[in-house]
Amino acid sequence: MEIRLFATVKTSSLSTYHTPNLMIRLFCEDLGIVAPAQAHKIYNALKEKGLPVALVEYEGEQHGFRKAENIKFTLEQMMLFFARLVGHFNVADEITPIKIDNFD
Repeated sequence: MEIRLFATVKTSSLSTYHTPNLMIRLFCEDLGIVAPAQAHKIYNALKEKGLPVALVEYEGEQHGFRKAENIKFTLEQMMLFFARLVGHFNVADEITPIKIDNFD
């Protein structure tokens, strides 16, 4: 199980991915850290490979989280991602999960 924060990834390396992935893409148009096209290309390649994958994008963030609500949401979703795909357990809090492609 891997959670990857994609900064730069060569799409040629995607053939080595064999585990579920939760992609978190922080973006700020001024910084251009991870271009939307690159993030979606990676996401689509993993999805087409049949791996469980989810992509979460945050507009207005920079190189790292700044907004408390985004930090909270991400931590909750990471916990659910692990609970659902790895541990197969229920979390105590009522949290609405994001859709995980090739899983839901």
